[in-house]
Amino acid sequence: MVNAAHRRRPVTAPRRRHSSGAALLVAAALTLAIPARAAECGLELVLAMDVSRSVVKAEFELQMGGLALAFRDPEVAEAVRNLMFTFSDISKLTDRELQILLREVDQKDLVIALKAADEELKDKILGNMSERVRTFISEEMEFLGPMRLSEVEEVQLRIVQQVRQLEEQGQVTIVRGEADDTFV
Repeated sequence: MVNAAHRRRPVTAPRRRHSSGAALLVAAALTLAIPARAAECGLELVLAMDVSRSVVKAEFELQMGGLALAFRDPEVAEAVRNLMFTFSDISKLTDRELQILLREVDQKDLVIALKAADEELKDKILGNMSERVRTFISEEMEFLGPMRLSEVEEVQLRIVQQVRQLEEQGQVTIVRGEADDTFV
């Protein structure tokens, strides 16, 4: 006969500790600030924070402190900035700003970057070139063979970084959010 005190307790899932809504706050901020393409990153961050809420309070606080430090890291900050302004956002530049950018971008990079661009962006970029350069770029795009998407995205990121450098120099203005806002 087994004593009641020696009976095993049923195994249950650990109780969830609830944070002050930090996961929801970060999710909302990322949803508003990051384009759809980067939504996966925001979702992963929210899931990581949500999972971390199930640990002991002291561990959770350490994780949150680490997250805060991560956002201060220059590489993480650079990655977030890159997600906030994507290659497709170049279409928000004015024609004058786009022409300034095109003078800085290597034509080979432009051919590769436009390979994965939508038609609207291609048209805007090609429309801001001389007829000779437009013909050259169009022909090169036709003759360029298949490429890995990761290689194309790497070239697009280089161009985005050039846009941000031009913004730092005051030569272009990056429009964040909706491009419908009119300059006066």
